[in-house]
Amino acid sequence: MVERVPTRTARQPARPRPRRPPRIRLRRILLSGAASAALTAGSVLPLGPLLPAPRQASAAEGRQVLTVAVSQSVDSLSPFLAQRLTSTSIHRLAYEYLTNYDPKDAHAIPGFATAWKPSADKLTWTYTIRENSTWSDGKPATAEDAAWTFDKMMKDPNAATANGSYTANFDEVTAPDPTTLVIKLKKPQATMTALDVPIVPKHIWEKVGDFATFNNDKTFPIVGNGPFIITDYKVDQYIKLKPNKTFWRGTPTFDELVFKYYKDGDAAVAALQKGEVSFASNLTPAQADALKNADDIKVNDAPGRRFYALATNPGARSKDGEKFGDGAASLRDPAIRRALFQAVDRETIVDKVFQGHAVEGQGYIPPRFESYFWQPSDSQRIAYDPAAAARTLDKAGYRTNSAGKRLGKDGKPLDYRILCHATDPNDKAVGKYLQEWWGKLGIGLKVECLDNVSDPWLAGDYDLAFDGWSVNPDPDYVLSIHTCGSLPATPKDAGATDNFICDKQFDDLYARQVAEYDTAKRADLVKRMESRLYDTGYMNVMAYPNAVEAYRTDQIKSITTMPEAAGNIWGQDGYWSWWSAVPADKTTNSASGGSSTGVLIGVGAVVVVAAAAGGLLMRRRRATAEDRE
Repeated sequence: MVERVPTRTARQPARPRPRRPPRIRLRRILLSGAASAALTAGSVLPLGPLLPAPRQASAAEGRQVLTVAVSQSVDSLSPFLAQRLTSTSIHRLAYEYLTNYDPKDAHAIPGFATAWKPSADKLTWTYTIRENSTWSDGKPATAEDAAWTFDKMMKDPNAATANGSYTANFDEVTAPDPTTLVIKLKKPQATMTALDVPIVPKHIWEKVGDFATFNNDKTFPIVGNGPFIITDYKVDQYIKLKPNKTFWRGTPTFDELVFKYYKDGDAAVAALQKGEVSFASNLTPAQADALKNADDIKVNDAPGRRFYALATNPGARSKDGEKFGDGAASLRDPAIRRALFQAVDRETIVDKVFQGHAVEGQGYIPPRFESYFWQPSDSQRIAYDPAAAARTLDKAGYRTNSAGKRLGKDGKPLDYRILCHATDPNDKAVGKYLQEWWGKLGIGLKVECLDNVSDPWLAGDYDLAFDGWSVNPDPDYVLSIHTCGSLPATPKDAGATDNFICDKQFDDLYARQVAEYDTAKRADLVKRMESRLYDTGYMNVMAYPNAVEAYRTDQIKSITTMPEAAGNIWGQDGYWSWWSAVPADKTTNSASGGSSTGVLIGVGAVVVVAAAAGGLLMRRRRATAEDRE
């Protein structure tokens, strides 16, 4: 949310903490090329819709179920609370956002809005809301629903838990008519074509009382206007969805989409091998090797959108100034943090743990997002140097005793705990290396692998943690989770913070980048934020893991990756993968009667013509097969 994948995922803080991935959510506009033009020119020419290959309907055929193995629990089915990657991925399927991302290069394209235009001073944004979107209960989806969604987030702090950073700068949101949404800003905001906020039906959600506790998981089917409808959910068992037959882009091809929970990755892979699931992600190198030559299974290994990091507890606190948690006070010393990171061998982690299915970590934004990718200078870089780490500690006054234990300023041994995700074998493997490397410095480390890291994380009861987020095309969300404004209001609240970081210099840069429309200038500010985060030592990005995943070719004939050239299937910035997936035993035809070409990619098949009145009309084709359930 961002999306967090996190290792915690897209903001995922919270309501179980993620592993983000977002909110990743993360949460975004790719400020290059067409996206830049959308901001500066005042309007966009939306591209045509992606259309799934038509499926031939047959009364005799069996139901086609696409089953996806997931290992991350759902934190909430409420779009106002959800921050984990699994949850936010589900919401991308169930609700429309104002804009979407082209699967080819992630530039902004129409979603619930067909066009958008800023005023000359960039303080008023007017969106044209599509006329051909309906809620799954048959009621029309209009600009009023969008206005209510944003207004609720502006006025109710609990409704702003997951995505509040997007509306914090909003002054007023109105819907003068069903197809017009007007957002007035307090100051310029560069994320206005990347508002990754699910639009919810006003007539359903206005009945909700307490947005802090309503998880939207008791009444099914859940009313939405995305390509799928959530029909059932059992905690840590499954989430079931069916195609939305009235979805404006076209009905998904599979009869049912099921996300099935597996606590153990090996169990998920075994289920894939047996054909019990169609798709599995987050594969270990050993699992990928075991599957790459298997019959009817295709392994997808592509540059990922995640980072994998160490996070230190800077001292948990809330906005009201109250401190809480039991994080080690010694970790608030920059010298300690620097020494620990000087004793982390990123190259070994990439080679031995990820076995080459990752690249060495540097800045906060993965290299996949070239515009924002930052690398430290040679003089700034914290290289692996155990001897230098020992010198750093010695210079800062942390001496060793006769037993070789490093002592804190209070004379007690430096022993730390690190939160580890029990379902992630990478955490466990890296934890063993850290115990070895830091042990040579005289520092002890207890690796605490838990099924639920959310509770201690939110309570501030940890010293270090394995962290990670899925980053969105626009990095605003994953940057916002390190601002002072993301701290919880009180110790009892969740907040949107990733790791309780609150740094004035970082906040000042954040405020400047979010108000900067010039793409080059904004990218420079983002890189300066990454530099500041690196220098504080609160976060140590160790690696950028590949997206290593696999699917059964005897169940899935074609599916969209994002980006199309070499991208991921799971955790996309959009709904392209599951919406486009075609069953393997289905005959597919193109519009001209030809056969399917395999992976479905590209959004520009239909040209959009600007209407004289300033609106943008989209010509769309509905896939055949009409009532695909």
